[in-house]
Amino acid sequence: MNIKDAKVLITGGNSGIGKATAKLLKEKGAQVIISGRNEATLKETAKELHIDYIKADVTQEDQVQHMVDQAKAKMNGLNTLVNNAGYGYISKLVDIQSDKFINQFKTNILGAALCARESAKHFIDQDYGNIINIGSTSSLKGSPTASPYVATKFALRGMTESWRNELRPHNIRVMQVNPSEVMTNFVDNRVDSNSNQKQYTETEKNTKLRGKEIAHTISSLLEMDDRGFITEATVYATNPRT
Repeated sequence: MNIKDAKVLITGGNSGIGKATAKLLKEKGAQVIISGRNEATLKETAKELHIDYIKADVTQEDQVQHMVDQAKAKMNGLNTLVNNAGYGYISKLVDIQSDKFINQFKTNILGAALCARESAKHFIDQDYGNIINIGSTSSLKGSPTASPYVATKFALRGMTESWRNELRPHNIRVMQVNPSEVMTNFVDNRVDSNSNQKQYTETEKNTKLRGKEIAHTISSLLEMDDRGFITEATVYATNPRT
């Protein structure tokens, strides 16, 4: 697609990968609206990037319906959803807390499904659209102490494949991006029952992935001519020096 024709809704757009993606797409001429639960950071990011925002919790069905309808109204159309909202609950199997496990599934899986469902309604009506789900390399392999988070990303990858097969006849491209570790406040927001929060070293800050690398990937996926699409892109740091 021509990025200048893109009308993009980005969930979890107030920081990290979402913010970097909003910034890049806006610079390339797209219309962009970000959403999230924290209105203070949404306002700050929207003001910084000169874009609009909609406060919404992706786990709440009525808020998702309102968010998608408002995004379409504000941009006079909607043709791209970046399903980015999510967080990590990290725990050893023997320490898993059911409430935290369920809450993560509500955000990472139910939230993604609700956003895709409401966007797809518009995309089917116009016989065109793009859905990009932000997965993780954790959707490709299991990791010790990370089974709750890994489970959500495996599930997201399965939903992505199912939606892709379902929506292709409507000229809707469904894609997934799998970042490895990216230096964002994802680490700060992580719910971890076993360890202290990680602090990046100066070496890691110069070698690990940043939000802008994932934003570049998302933009590249969208910019392919609409007759084709890349189903999945996995992004690793070349030499993270951990």
